[in-house]
Amino acid sequence: MTFVRHAQRRLAERTRELDERDQDSWAVLEDARHGFMNVVVAAGKRFGIEPFASIDVPRLENFGEKNHRQFQADLDHYMTQLLLDNSIRGNRESVPIPPKSKDRIRTHLHSLTECVNNADLSEEKRARLLRKIEEFDRELDKRRVSYLAVALVTVEILAIPGALWSSADITTKLVTNVLQEVGEAKAVLDETRELPSVAPPAALLPPRQEESPSSNSSADLDDEIPF
Repeated sequence: MTFVRHAQRRLAERTRELDERDQDSWAVLEDARHGFMNVVVAAGKRFGIEPFASIDVPRLENFGEKNHRQFQADLDHYMTQLLLDNSIRGNRESVPIPPKSKDRIRTHLHSLTECVNNADLSEEKRARLLRKIEEFDRELDKRRVSYLAVALVTVEILAIPGALWSSADITTKLVTNVLQEVGEAKAVLDETRELPSVAPPAALLPPRQEESPSSNSSADLDDEIPF
């Protein structure tokens, strides 16, 4: 999705530079549109994402506006499915934190910041830890808090050898309190609704049904068709 958005942005920038009424500009525009389809399909093939992995890009001399419009329409169809998949996955990998819990977590983060500032650490390591804590603090501004964000700040803090901390037991307790607040929010979430399935995302579905095989197809051929 990120690659496609980048390619779409580049195509839009290129299109704005051209005058479609000019014949030379029109040829450049067709090349840009063909290039857009070419790189998107190439990315799909490289990552093994169907149906892009099985699409044949038309030769440049056989490519026209209709090909571009149809590819763009089909691409929008698949991108919508990917967007919804990502939304479901994001909900499964994050949790809403009540405002009071966020306030308590921020109190713990403030204490963690003081521990980091007072610890016997190199300036580089201190700066990295403070940056991780700040990033997690900003994560709390979102409607849902990512489990990955919680894991990253926890791993960074707990990875520091206890001897380097001025008070390792206090630091560990503060991290535990952060985890407990997030864990309690997750427990409430699990009790109030059923989480989405953890099964892999469904295969992308085409925008149109393919034509059925003709009635005179052999029985052997029918046996090979998985639908």
